[in-house]
Amino acid sequence: MIAPGTPVRVQSWMPPGHIRTPAYLRGKRGVIERPLGEFPNPEALAYRQPAPRLSLYRVRFTMAEVWGADAPHPTDTVDAEIYAHWLDTEE
Repeated sequence: MIAPGTPVRVQSWMPPGHIRTPAYLRGKRGVIERPLGEFPNPEALAYRQPAPRLSLYRVRFTMAEVWGADAPHPTDTVDAEIYAHWLDTEE
């Protein structure tokens, strides 16, 4: 379990197929806003494969992190729900 407030980085993988992690957030740094529980892996379910349960987290990103120095409102945030296997802790 990753605690709220923990800095994380989203994996920068670009695998083919049904992926639930938005491409624009891959490789970006955020902070765990809260854990949401465990759910079957939707990436496996999409292909009718056995789907282990994975922890899902709400991760908060600043607009500056997502869009860079040209973000019109750099301190605004966006939250995304991302599964644990996509996250590396930054601690």
